[in-house]
Amino acid sequence: MSETPSDPGLLGPAAAAGPPPEPMPRSMVVLSVGGVWALALVLGVLIAFLSHPIQYASWLSLALGVCVLASFGAQLATQRKDGFVNRLATTLTGSFVILGVIGGILGLVTLGH
Repeated sequence: MSETPSDPGLLGPAAAAGPPPEPMPRSMVVLSVGGVWALALVLGVLIAFLSHPIQYASWLSLALGVCVLASFGAQLATQRKDGFVNRLATTLTGSFVILGVIGGILGLVTLGH
């Protein structure tokens, strides 16, 4: 049995594909994840200052939806499939926590009035 480029042999197709891709630069990861976190923070602060207290929950839900779409856009813009799910999960979890903390603070402030 001869080894040809089209015959992966005993190693399998993944090993025959060549060397593994280079890891994504750290700055690209920070920009793609941190950018969406910054968006969540800005949206939360805008909601706190511009929205009526009765509408906080609706606006925070909309902000989370915007962050979900921005997360997909930011991670797809990196054009790297390696680590996509982990980066997306990190981005979405961070956005959820940021908006959740802001929502908790707004809820406590609303109860105080």
